[in-house]
Amino acid sequence: MKLIGSYTSPFVRKISVILLEKGITFEFVNESPYAEQSGVAQYNPLGKVPALVTDSGEQWFDSPIIAEYLELLEAEPALLPRDPHEALKVRQLEALADGVMDAGLVHVRELQRPAAQQSETELLRQREKISRALDALEQHAANGTLSADNLSVATIAAGCAIGYLNFRRVSPGWCVNRPHLVKLVETLFQRESFARTEPPKT
Repeated sequence: MKLIGSYTSPFVRKISVILLEKGITFEFVNESPYAEQSGVAQYNPLGKVPALVTDSGEQWFDSPIIAEYLELLEAEPALLPRDPHEALKVRQLEALADGVMDAGLVHVRELQRPAAQQSETELLRQREKISRALDALEQHAANGTLSADNLSVATIAAGCAIGYLNFRRVSPGWCVNRPHLVKLVETLFQRESFARTEPPKT
């Protein structure tokens, strides 16, 4: 099995963590979708990472789809409830955390534009998205819906989202007034799967 992606992508990290937690052996193929000679499009027509190539040659892309495929392999631990309605609730929290990643990526790309071309309105819009989503995740961490003791695709996505905010220094004050979320990610970051997938410092 091959995972195609970039070491700095939070979506790729999410899938890497899932594979490590489930003990699924995989080869990591480091491909940046932004590189001039990027080969990502041969795995995903959209030219986005992550993409997964199975041993039989099947190609899967988009992190929620890949996560769903990995659940179908029935490798332990299960990261989604068996009950369809409960699984959908977890999927929605995963989507919320994925939205934080999306907003963080847009924010970073906007700051990479020449200063004269940057839109403060767009930057503010993304920061507001992140803030609202983190407030919602804090509530779920407070009531135990998100818990490091009950690992799920949602808790993994939340950890990867905040890891990306830290890595790119987006919303550096995110931890203020969100103690339950802080405790959640501090516990997650101590897991071997998160330690092994930490983005490079440079």
